[in-house]
Amino acid sequence: MSKRAVLEVIALGVEDAVAAQAGGADRLELVTDMAADGLTPTVATVAAIRAAVDIDVRVMLRLADGFAAGEVDRLVDTAGEMRAAGAEEFVLGFLDADGDVDLVAVERVAGALRGCRWTFHRAIDRAADRAAVRKRLADFPGLDTYLTAGSADGVSDGLPTLLAEAERCGEPGYGQQILVGGGLRLDHVPVLREAGIDGFHIGGAARPSGWDGPVSVDAVAEWRRVLDHV
Repeated sequence: MSKRAVLEVIALGVEDAVAAQAGGADRLELVTDMAADGLTPTVATVAAIRAAVDIDVRVMLRLADGFAAGEVDRLVDTAGEMRAAGAEEFVLGFLDADGDVDLVAVERVAGALRGCRWTFHRAIDRAADRAAVRKRLADFPGLDTYLTAGSADGVSDGLPTLLAEAERCGEPGYGQQILVGGGLRLDHVPVLREAGIDGFHIGGAARPSGWDGPVSVDAVAEWRRVLDHV
């Protein structure tokens, strides 16, 4: 467990981004509209945050609530606009009506991100067969991370799955980093770190006053301290 854990914080704007960096975050997930669980932010927000902080930023590519891709042409155009605004890393993930990975949509959007690193987000927790998702995306260009709680109901329910997947690290389909998020609490950290998991993603936990309030430097710093000393 000597490897420093990655702490990713959800940012909605420049104030969040600056506070997250000050608290010790390694990376931001940049979104808007948390009432819809996080959608694509504006180009202006991406450009402003890129100018305000120097940590990594992953930009959400998701145009509507749910995990259907929707208008793929629009997603591809949006990806290009975000890259032009300075975005270099992304978050995406699409399922079809049967809960299988929408490979056509993923291929088209990832094709617009050639040369970029990206995360397949919590769509995996809603998939009919998460192992099948991993198998189909095993060698997908740019995919280096799965954001997952192990369960659609959150980390507490998903711990057995997370630990089982950590044990398979390095196997085909399991070479990407596990980034744990979705109801993640500080008391989950010791068992996850013991299993070798080194990616942690927080949103509400960084905002003591809720989603209507900004990211707290102190809250992020507490997560940084715990991750560095477990």
